[in-house]
Amino acid sequence: MKQELRVRFAPSPTGPFHIGGARSALFNWLLARKEGGKLILRIEDTDLERSTRESEENIKASLRWLGIEWDEGIDMGGEYGPYRQTERLDIYRQYTQKLLASGQAYYCYCSEEELDAERQRQMDNGENPHYTGRCRDLSPADRERFIAEGRKPTVRFRVPENQQIVFKDMVRETVSFESNGVGDFVIVKSDGIPVYNYAVVLDDALMKITHVIRAEEHLSNTPRQVLLYQALGLPLPQFGHISLILGKDRTKMSKRHGATSVEQYKNLGYLPEGIVNFLALLGWAPAGEEEIFNQEELIQAFSMERVAKNPAVFDVDKLNYINAHYIKQASPELITELALPHLREAGFIGEELATKQREWLVKVVAELQGYISYAAQITEHIGVFFNDDINFENEEAHEIMKDADIPKVMEAFKTKLTALDPVEPAAVQAILKSITKELKLGGKKVYMPVRIAITGKMHGLELINLIPLIGKERTLARMDCLIAKI
Repeated sequence: MKQELRVRFAPSPTGPFHIGGARSALFNWLLARKEGGKLILRIEDTDLERSTRESEENIKASLRWLGIEWDEGIDMGGEYGPYRQTERLDIYRQYTQKLLASGQAYYCYCSEEELDAERQRQMDNGENPHYTGRCRDLSPADRERFIAEGRKPTVRFRVPENQQIVFKDMVRETVSFESNGVGDFVIVKSDGIPVYNYAVVLDDALMKITHVIRAEEHLSNTPRQVLLYQALGLPLPQFGHISLILGKDRTKMSKRHGATSVEQYKNLGYLPEGIVNFLALLGWAPAGEEEIFNQEELIQAFSMERVAKNPAVFDVDKLNYINAHYIKQASPELITELALPHLREAGFIGEELATKQREWLVKVVAELQGYISYAAQITEHIGVFFNDDINFENEEAHEIMKDADIPKVMEAFKTKLTALDPVEPAAVQAILKSITKELKLGGKKVYMPVRIAITGKMHGLELINLIPLIGKERTLARMDCLIAKI
């Protein structure tokens, strides 16, 4: 019988959910869905000073917004809980006692000052800093003396000497480390809280995790974890270390590259479908040239075999291109809802919208959807619908309006628009065409001056859609305003 695939996502709740963490969660989720396995959500909150429930809620809300649902873990329960590390301390203590009893771990009474001094001396001598094993074989008398001094010990794992640590990686193939370069490492801090490398091994093993897919920065932790699996007689999972995410300048992604948390992208009015599609392409390459995938297509196409070793570049332009695809497909009502906070902040609308104003705004947004990559960008394009004080965008626009035919075009358009009721795109198109015919002018000699008279600009939205949305009275007033400035 085939073993059930079980993967996990185990974030630390120490701040807003990072976009890189979302990529790791997505790869785990895609593999679980592809293979009919399970995704477990576990919270690693042993960093007591920085971990908060607020951050935990942010992580869960962000995952749900992205459509990444977990099968077991926080909020869901399951037979391998609890799923929060601070609720598993008794479990860790039991295994620590086993390691101490077998001699594979020992109490270390070295103070931070002593360890810092030792590290400094090693660096001064050109050595790599490592623990030299001062407390490895303490005499009972030394131990009693340290206890009498009130020293609170850590627990260190006794790393076997002259051993090759080898494991298979789904992305990096065979990886090996020398145990002599690892040094005896702390597994339990002096306050009794296990460190990451220890707790993660016990959690993964006891929760029957079969595949550990995580970011490349964890690769250097893996030899310590492999040694712990071996010492505890626990089955080794399959590891897969996915590439780093770099900014476009090929340095590690940070705040200077733009938004870094999922919540920031949500608040900017990106769509979850766009973010998921983009994140999937960060370090994974589909078999063909296609780059737009819906959720089900991603699940079917995904495989760890096509995950790259090389760093992935977080290209905001590519994100915007992909998200624009989903923006165009979305309902104008949804995009309007996402745009509202940005329109309020920019001063275009107030807190409350009357029903007619909202209906008008939805039509405006529908007109602009093809020009934006995310909802916050609406403020860069919507001004033409609100600002009635029209000015020429440049000298060229001003010169066009000095042409000898302009007064005839303006008068004809104003007369026909005044008589028009209702003002609809097809009717506006008809009067523009009739003017070109009556005045025997090319379309450019009519359409562009009318556009400039209404917007001040030579290019922009479809004129026949723009005029009905601005409305008859405002359109005529704008024309009078600009004509007066010629």
